[in-house]
Amino acid sequence: MTDPWVALEPGADPAERVRALRRAHETFTTVGTVPRPVRSVVAESWRRSARAGVGPDGTASVELTDGDLGAYRAQHPLARVMPLFRELMGTFAADGEHLLAVCDAHGRLLWVEGHRATRRRADGMNFVPGARWSETAVGTNAPGTAVAVGRPVQVFAAEHFIRRVQPWTCAAAPVHDPRTGRVLGAVDITGGDGLAHPHSLGFVQAVARAAETQLALLVPPPRSPGDTALLSALGRDEAELVLDGRRTRLSRRHSEIVMLLARHPEGLSGDELLCALYADESVTPVTLRAELARLRRLSGPGLLASRPYRLTAAVESDVTVVERRLEAGALTAAAEAYTGPLLPGSQAPAIVRLRERLADGLRAALIAHRDPDLLADWAHAPWGEDDVAVWRALAAARPTAPVRARLAALEAELTAAVGRGPGRSSGATYLQRPPA
Repeated sequence: MTDPWVALEPGADPAERVRALRRAHETFTTVGTVPRPVRSVVAESWRRSARAGVGPDGTASVELTDGDLGAYRAQHPLARVMPLFRELMGTFAADGEHLLAVCDAHGRLLWVEGHRATRRRADGMNFVPGARWSETAVGTNAPGTAVAVGRPVQVFAAEHFIRRVQPWTCAAAPVHDPRTGRVLGAVDITGGDGLAHPHSLGFVQAVARAAETQLALLVPPPRSPGDTALLSALGRDEAELVLDGRRTRLSRRHSEIVMLLARHPEGLSGDELLCALYADESVTPVTLRAELARLRRLSGPGLLASRPYRLTAAVESDVTVVERRLEAGALTAAAEAYTGPLLPGSQAPAIVRLRERLADGLRAALIAHRDPDLLADWAHAPWGEDDVAVWRALAAARPTAPVRARLAALEAELTAAVGRGPGRSSGATYLQRPPA
């Protein structure tokens, strides 16, 4: 096959491919191996689905209904481009007896529109607004896999992990925030086997790019004095600052400085900033002043003021977004905004404390809430794969064989590790891995 992201190569017999895929799916769900002709993108997705504890006879769960769904959709960034989606895809979906679907970055369906009879059929598998179609919830499917891998994908017939979805074929493409590059969700076309054609993949990709272009045009103009800058520091060692329409990648030390000053709009003295940044008491103020001078040259003269050191622009960070959603009890939205530990390579004392407080607060809320999909997302993320407490909560909420097996392995490792070193200072239950 010339393009591994296209479901059927030219000249392939769809009926024969369906039969071969059903045999391959049966082999995988019984013995765990992936035979030909399964594409690599699908094989990897099947493995992720199995590790998440998804069973082939499962179904999607509806998380948002009625007023909650309406309020969430109204606030979602993709609401601004729904008229564009309908203009570009609505007629195609209706005339072709297909469905237009849009999901958020967690794979939750926000809109499902199109041919009426097709919608009624889709209702039978909970392909409806408010239902969660992430890979960790229902396995391989185009919208869920597109947000998982961050690129357009087709899923044809028995490539779907859940059996009741296998009569369908779909193609989806992620839509990114033009300011930050983060995935906002995906746009999807779902219907019959005819959608396995390469044109459907190119179509949804073009629609997604058009949506990103329109979102960029809707971004507010450059700030006036006092406007808010954006700081992205979760899940990355070098933060990204968006200021005056300019995107700047900061060094690790500059990332720490901007994050700390954003947390203290009133400003910090040189001594306070020095203690917050350096565990080594021998570091001199001269070193700090040199870093601040470099930061001022990088960001321009208008951002960093002194006596005390402070930022002249309000800075909205992704950390504060997670904290605000947690405080409001919007746990799903908080988990969606949490894209990884804060500046994970930083050893600055104040950053370490903030990183652990944020992660521990979110994981404690997830464990208390006991939502199996949110727990699975955390457990299968790089920062949660050794989190025994979360795996215990996931095993209680979704006691599938793969989840129980992973928990047993982690607890065996934890038992073997007892006495080899001190535990994590925050009290969380993590396995201690040696440095790479």
